[in-house]
Amino acid sequence: MSEQRPTLTTRQGHPVRDNQSMRSVGERGPATLENYQFIEKITHFDRERIPERVVHARGTGAHGVFEAYGTIGGEPAGKYTRARVLIEAGVQTPVFVRFSTVIGAKESPETARDPRGFAIKFKTVEGNWDLVGNNLKVFFIRDAIKFPDMIHAFKPDPVTNQQEPWRFYDFICSHPEALHMVTWVKSPWGIPANYREMEGSGVNTYKLVNDQGVAHLVKFHFEPKQGVRNLTAAQAAEIQAHDTSHATRDLYEAIERGDFPEWEFCVQIMSDGEHPELDFDPLDDTKRWPEDKFPLLPVGRLVLNKNPDNVFAETEQSAFGTGVLVDGVDFSDDKMLQGRTLSYSDTQRYRVGANYLQLPINAPQENAMARTNQRDGQMAYYVDNRGEDKHINYEPSIMGGYREAPQPAHDYHQYVEGHLGRYQTSRTADDYRQAGERYRTFQDWERDELVNNVGGDLKKCPQPIQLRMVWHLWHCDEDYGRRVAEIAGIDLEQARALPPLEGKPAPHKHRQGPTYSDAQPEGAGKEPATSDEVAAEK
Repeated sequence: MSEQRPTLTTRQGHPVRDNQSMRSVGERGPATLENYQFIEKITHFDRERIPERVVHARGTGAHGVFEAYGTIGGEPAGKYTRARVLIEAGVQTPVFVRFSTVIGAKESPETARDPRGFAIKFKTVEGNWDLVGNNLKVFFIRDAIKFPDMIHAFKPDPVTNQQEPWRFYDFICSHPEALHMVTWVKSPWGIPANYREMEGSGVNTYKLVNDQGVAHLVKFHFEPKQGVRNLTAAQAAEIQAHDTSHATRDLYEAIERGDFPEWEFCVQIMSDGEHPELDFDPLDDTKRWPEDKFPLLPVGRLVLNKNPDNVFAETEQSAFGTGVLVDGVDFSDDKMLQGRTLSYSDTQRYRVGANYLQLPINAPQENAMARTNQRDGQMAYYVDNRGEDKHINYEPSIMGGYREAPQPAHDYHQYVEGHLGRYQTSRTADDYRQAGERYRTFQDWERDELVNNVGGDLKKCPQPIQLRMVWHLWHCDEDYGRRVAEIAGIDLEQARALPPLEGKPAPHKHRQGPTYSDAQPEGAGKEPATSDEVAAEK
């Protein structure tokens, strides 16, 4: 049957021989600029919606401040980074934070089962730093070339204009690395009670670089001082019946009454390198770093204390990008991070315009004012090279104009070697482990919600998808797969008899218990917020 199916091509008509991986220098090396297939795919994807965001269209935001402690894990922060925003204790850095859902349109309900965006713009003395993540600490996929496919599968059917469970699970069936994120999203953690009582995470792996040019791998996390609360499906449905903007209302009213939400900014740190001793690649954003081995180390506090004066001018025109880093924070070769770095800023140029960074909400603070030789473009209202040398809009010049900033005394130089090609990580044999461990970490009521949500979805799916999903879930945890099969009316033995996915390593034999004691996430096991409690907050 597969021989009769049309061959996938680029828009130029070239056959696509590998739609799973970007080209990179070796398995763990950086992606290359000549990834034409990926660039064509992702830049077209960035332009699929006019004018709202393709993803994260439904959102709200607030202003605030970040204040560094000056230490990381009890040691001077300068041991790990030269970023002033993280090492200068007590300095208050202005921030703007935008919270959002992912899949729904601009007016969709905030009770949707969906990851929540958590994007922060730090306006530091060294320029802007954008940290763009979500409320969960993992993602569905680990290679950015799959992002348009994933969003297409999760968005409404192009014919029926309805979100269809079979489309979601059809995509997941072929991407077992997504099972970990599915286990989170289909549990109560997929519907936070509000934005104030949810975690934030940068999700991707970055690097911290110190003034000696030494790098460490790092993950960024935000732990709410308000605690974590989530909703059951029934509670969310009850709220949605009379309020589709409950989370926006909750954040706005809390700030107006002076109840300023606060998060502790934490990092997980790992030495730079491949870490073959781990059963996962630390660059794989579908995996959590176990917190018993890589603890959350506090670095500062984030407080939101002012609502926008105008939602459109600030919240809707705010523009974030994962490539917006400050000196002392650097890229890793995380393939999702590398792909996002092109996509996010490219989206903003299309959605808001070539001069989106001249808007006050996006511009750096005054003492870090932009000074470039970039010119003109739609909606330009000033030119960066203002002053006596405004005639010189190029570099270098012996007559004046801008000059390059001095190089750091010890810069970071990553060594890269490998054959150029398309790679999947070789450490995929146990994409099932962390999903199973998460299932066993949940309390009884959380597991009940999870299996009921997944089982209810699978009832609406064709049999091939039902069987493959139960096969996947049974390999995560036998009880997980069995309970979902019972709820959906699926023959467990028929599902278990399926062969492994073609081209994917067979999952490891099911373990009866976790192999490491990942710290229980804050809020896990807490009884869900009642509808009365949520209503009382309003």
